[in-house]
Amino acid sequence: MPRVPFRYVDGVFVGRHFAEENIREALAYKPRPDDVFIVGYPKSGTTWMQYIVYYIFNNGTPQESSEEFASKTPFFELLGQEAVENLPRPAAIKMHQTFEKQPFNKDAKYVYIARNPFDCCVSFYHHARYFPTYEFQDGTFEEFFEDFIQGQLDFGDYFDHLLSWYPHRNDANVLFVTYEDLRTHTRTWIQKIADFLGSEYGDRLRAEPDCMERILEYTSVEYMQKTKCSPMLELERKFVDVPQDQWPRSIQRYVRCCGDISRKKSVGRFVRKGKVGDYANDFTPEQMKRMKDWIASRTAGSDVMKPWQDLKWMK
Repeated sequence: MPRVPFRYVDGVFVGRHFAEENIREALAYKPRPDDVFIVGYPKSGTTWMQYIVYYIFNNGTPQESSEEFASKTPFFELLGQEAVENLPRPAAIKMHQTFEKQPFNKDAKYVYIARNPFDCCVSFYHHARYFPTYEFQDGTFEEFFEDFIQGQLDFGDYFDHLLSWYPHRNDANVLFVTYEDLRTHTRTWIQKIADFLGSEYGDRLRAEPDCMERILEYTSVEYMQKTKCSPMLELERKFVDVPQDQWPRSIQRYVRCCGDISRKKSVGRFVRKGKVGDYANDFTPEQMKRMKDWIASRTAGSDVMKPWQDLKWMK
C-alpha cells in the first residue's frame, strides 16, 4: 500500500497518521500497577474490546460522547501521552505493540485479543479504504493482500505480533481472547473479562443481570453499526470551528501529520459485519493457497493457529 508514507519510529512500522512523538511517548510509558491495557494486532477486535471494557467499568452506562469515550479508553499511539496523563481510573488503554515493545508492569493487566489472519486481512483492507488518511479509497484487495503478507502495514507483520504474545497467554496478568470465541460466546466471555478486571466487576454482573444485558446490547454489531464512527473523526469535527492553538495536543499532531486529507469523507462504515469466516470468499484460489503457505511457514514449530484449527478454510 505505497500511497501513504510509512516509516519506522523506534522500531515500530506505522503510517504518517501516527505522529512520531505519540509513538515514542507510548513506548516510553511506565505503566501504573492499576493500568489495564487492551492489546492486539490492528483489526483483531481491539475497538470492540474497548467498548466492552468501558461498559464493564461503567456499569453498562453509555458514554455521553465520543470525546468521553476517547478520554476514558484512549488509543495511546494515536493520542499520545496527553491522553493518559490525566486518565481517570478505572479505565483501559488501547495499544498495538508486540510483547517486546509493550510497556510492561507485572501488576498491570493486559487483555490481548487475536483474530484469524483471513478475517483480519479483509477487515484491515476495508479499514484502509474507510479512512481517507490511507489514500486507499479506490485500492484493490489484490494490492492490499500483498502488503498484508509482507507486513507493510501499520504495526508491521501479523505473526510478529501474535507470536510475541502467544507464549504469554497463560500469564497471570494476561487474558488471551480470540475474536471468534468472543463473537460466538459473547456473554460467557464478557463475564470472564469482568472477572479478570476485578472480582468487583465480575460479581456485579452476576448480581445485576440487567447490567449484563445492557453491555450485550451496547456492544452488539447491530447497535454499534447504527451508533459508532471513528472517535478520532468525531473529535476532529468537534474542533473544526475552534482556533488550532486551542485544540488538544493530540488533534494538533494528527492534523499536522495528515493535513487536509483527514477531512475527506470516509467510504463505508466504521463497524462492518463482525462475522466469523464471512471474508473467506474475498480470496482468490491463488491467494488462499499463498495465505495457507505463508501461515504454515510462519507458524512452523508453534501451535499458535490452534484456536482456529476448526475453521473450514484452515483445513
